Amino acid sequence: MEPSLDLWFKREILPHEGALLRYLYRVWPRRDDITDLRQETYARVFESARLSRPSNPNAFLFATARNLMTDRLRRERVVSIEAVGDIEELNVLIDELTPERRSIARQEFKRLANAFDRLPAKCREVIWLRRVQEFSQREVAVHLAITESAVEKHISRAVRLLNADLRSESGAGALMDAEDLGFEKSHGTQQPD
Repeated sequence: MEPSLDLWFKREILPHEGALLRYLYRVWPRRDDITDLRQETYARVFESARLSRPSNPNAFLFATARNLMTDRLRRERVVSIEAVGDIEELNVLIDELTPERRSIARQEFKRLANAFDRLPAKCREVIWLRRVQEFSQREVAVHLAITESAVEKHISRAVRLLNADLRSESGAGALMDAEDLGFEKSHGTQQPD
């Protein structure tokens, strides 16, 4: 390791550790991951600084942490969708399903996954956090640094887009409507849990 890089890191990055930890605890839902997130953030900052030192180390540190969390969420989304991609792995009344119904269920799941992937990034992220990760509306807002009103708007838009996408694919009607996703149909906001 270069002595000057080590000194730069100690002087410019490590003094922000308390603020970084507070930020991670505030926005990341799984407390067990915080230490790993901090270390990986430090490793990314250090490796990047080998090539070029950022002009604003504090901002670079927090941008790196934010990007790392975004990468983890994306990876989890892909893994989670793939993990349940085979309907037989769900163990939900599999024995009672006919081969035809299994085939239809696989096709419907694939259509839903494709429609979900076509959602705008923010809508997809909000729906994922709210309905799959089971964050409260407030937790989604804090996690994404947006207002609760913005969370509602993204949910409403996502439900509308999913319905439109699924209707256009099926011809006759959507596979599910807003109520199936756990939202009120009339105005797209969430029903109380």
